[in-house]
Amino acid sequence: MARVLVPLAEGCEELEAVTIIDLLRRAGIEVVTAGLKEGPVKCSRGVVLLPDTTLDEVVSENFDMVVLPGGLPGADHLENDSRIRELLQRMAREGRYTAAICAAPKVLAVAGLLESREATSYPGVLEAMELPSTRLLQKPVVADGGVITSRGPGTAMDFALALVEKLLGEEARRSVEEPLMRPEPQGR
Repeated sequence: MARVLVPLAEGCEELEAVTIIDLLRRAGIEVVTAGLKEGPVKCSRGVVLLPDTTLDEVVSENFDMVVLPGGLPGADHLENDSRIRELLQRMAREGRYTAAICAAPKVLAVAGLLESREATSYPGVLEAMELPSTRLLQKPVVADGGVITSRGPGTAMDFALALVEKLLGEEARRSVEEPLMRPEPQGR
């Protein structure tokens, strides 16, 4: 069974966090949520999430993927946490997946994981950083090797489904997506 870690920081974007956790669990993936510290996590819009555990309890365990929800100041807290940076670098060295949405791709950049890659983020987040070798795209989801990034709350479902597909394949993605009753894309 695939195993995914979702670190939860104070001020994370709850729509992104819950969508990621929910859709990965619908796919039968073991999702472990871990607070940066003990206790409930108050998200950016005031929703309170109760992590399964703390980061200290699971940081040395093996995961197939680490997924960072965005939001501010949540992404800032992730960026400033040396445990997160070391975990991301270890995941990359081991050829495992790292993923981030909204403002959180900046955490991947600080960890050196976006060098010579394509990526996306919430508008202005990665653009404000010195990333000369990173090709910034405005797509909803960008996968480049073992790194997957996405734009924001409105792309959270596409992002989570892309994560399911990376871990379990296209058929698993379809089995999760079909019962969601997503509308067919409309011309705008």
